[in-house]
Amino acid sequence: MRKQRRLSDRILQTVTIMSTFISIIGLGLIFYFVFSNGMKLMSFDLFTSDYYAKSYIAQLVPYEETEFNMPDFSDDEDVYVIPRFGLAIRQGVDLAGNGIVEVHYVHPDSVFNTMISDEVGIDTVDMDANNIIERISYVNHPTSLSRRGAELFAQELNDPEREVFQVFFSDLGGGIRGSFITTLWLIALTLLMALPMGVLTAVYFNEFAPVNVLTKTMRTFIETLTGVPSIIYGLLGISVFVPLTVALTPAVNTNLIAGSMTLAVIILPIIIRTTEESLKVVPADHRAASLALGANKTQTTFKVVLPQATQGILTSTFLAIGRIIGESAALIFVLGAIVRDRVSVFEQSTSLAVHIWSMMTDEPANIALSSTIALLILAVVLFLNVSIKLSVFLLERRGK
Repeated sequence: MRKQRRLSDRILQTVTIMSTFISIIGLGLIFYFVFSNGMKLMSFDLFTSDYYAKSYIAQLVPYEETEFNMPDFSDDEDVYVIPRFGLAIRQGVDLAGNGIVEVHYVHPDSVFNTMISDEVGIDTVDMDANNIIERISYVNHPTSLSRRGAELFAQELNDPEREVFQVFFSDLGGGIRGSFITTLWLIALTLLMALPMGVLTAVYFNEFAPVNVLTKTMRTFIETLTGVPSIIYGLLGISVFVPLTVALTPAVNTNLIAGSMTLAVIILPIIIRTTEESLKVVPADHRAASLALGANKTQTTFKVVLPQATQGILTSTFLAIGRIIGESAALIFVLGAIVRDRVSVFEQSTSLAVHIWSMMTDEPANIALSSTIALLILAVVLFLNVSIKLSVFLLERRGK
């Protein structure tokens, strides 16, 4: 018997250790993949730049062939000099990780400094360092394209037989500023709708509601809603909240307010259950003491019980923020999947999670930028977890 018991104990211990090891390895590989791919594009400009770059179309003013005295760029292998036009370009990547031909230097006397704009309402346009050259067309010669690389681009532009006809260039794009702002709006609006409602619902169920079949059934429904797939909430949002916001606001289509209302329904069960559990751990003696001192039921609930449940309310708030940041399926229906730089609560836009979905549906999928956004989301979730622990610690310390 002892041998069998020892054998079974060892088997269980081995399976437990192996399961733990596999779980840690799996989670570690996810973090490693996101970190190794995402850190390449991580920069401050990524959060402050627009996704869509402003493009320019221009023609050169009449010029005479000359050789400009150019600075020495021999230390940088990615820089290619074009003395014919006083221009230096380099091979680089934009904020989205796509290969680009970037303007590295423009001579003060270069004809690229003052070009004739082909856009209505604009007379001249200048090319500056950090602009992106998309393509240059010539008279009676094939067009130079940035996707073929900066080296070949420079060789073609240096050819004295090629007469420049039109220049297509743009500012640096690929940023996530719009999606970042949209996510902040979603967090603020969703918590504004869901947090008071969820906390008060938990207070009612735990402090005021009678214990009967109806309240038990309602609790069961709330627990069931916690496990409902988010895409079903998306169907609710597109069929109820979008028409409602279109009827009551200037919105004409899917919009940020409807997305926040959908997210509020998603996180309500989380806030209710977490808050209710925190209310249950408040000692019954505190309620009895308050009532004995002459306070009524409402005063006892809101002045004695609720303040002691602050830790649980904070926890539910942070968990709700994490769910808001990571939600994508429902928002694709209710908020749309079009990346926008100008954010309005009455228009479509994308959250950070939906931005990842949008990048991964491109051809080819932009894994680098998706990993960078995923790394940002993981960093925010980690910050929230640390904030929860720190907040609970400080509240416990203040309570002592």
